[in-house]
Amino acid sequence: MRTLALLLLTSVMMAAPSHGPRNGYLIISGGMDYHFDIPRFIDMAGGADKAQIVVIPTASVTKPETAEELAHYCTDPKTFGATHCTVLHTTDRSVANSTAFTAPLDHATGVWLEGGRQWRLADAYLGTRTLSEIRGVLDRGGVVGGGSAGASIQASFMVRGSETPDDNHIMMAPGHEAGFGLFTNVAIDQHVDARGRENDLAQVMTAHPELLGIGLDQGTSITVHGDQFVVNGPGRVAVWDHQDHDGKGYYYLHTGDKFDTVHWTAQLAH
Repeated sequence: MRTLALLLLTSVMMAAPSHGPRNGYLIISGGMDYHFDIPRFIDMAGGADKAQIVVIPTASVTKPETAEELAHYCTDPKTFGATHCTVLHTTDRSVANSTAFTAPLDHATGVWLEGGRQWRLADAYLGTRTLSEIRGVLDRGGVVGGGSAGASIQASFMVRGSETPDDNHIMMAPGHEAGFGLFTNVAIDQHVDARGRENDLAQVMTAHPELLGIGLDQGTSITVHGDQFVVNGPGRVAVWDHQDHDGKGYYYLHTGDKFDTVHWTAQLAH
């Protein structure tokens, strides 16, 4: 018992506070179904009439596409068709560093990161002007949203980032473990229920006791602001906090529950 208590105390001491954007908001979704998240995102970006949306589809683009071929990310009436919307995509880091490419981000109120493979986002934008300008959107009080790959990339530690081989079953891929860091000291997994990923974060938590782990059921999202996130639902969010929960390394939060990312404590809605 004393040994277990010491291990628990050690894990708490090694854990680091996690922080979201001080001014802006993150919408982080488990992917596939954005029935609730897209309208929420547009409202938070200023509403359909005023929102200035930038969609970054790079995670899902597997071959060169023209601007005309990429336009559907903005024109689809089920997503951003009723908003002022611009598509940004490149795999050339020199382009991602250019003022001409990032110009639409200067006045953007919302940035949506499409799903696909998160290493494509990392390869294209980490350390570039594009990522700096995305942070600028948050600094102005805007919102960054995304699901699946667009969820995991928002974390400081990027899971399932293996490019060679391109295998999303590999949880930790040296050289592809850095995310955008919009949500610090955290690792985010997605499609948890639909793809049987309930225990996949375990190895990441073992290797990185400083990280908070978050596993999102498919179609389920959280909104992150400052030092708190709230569960939007409709499914579950698994919190990995380096504690034992009836033999599991995680416990579930549900719609309306809130989580303090500094003290790693939950406030349940019911």
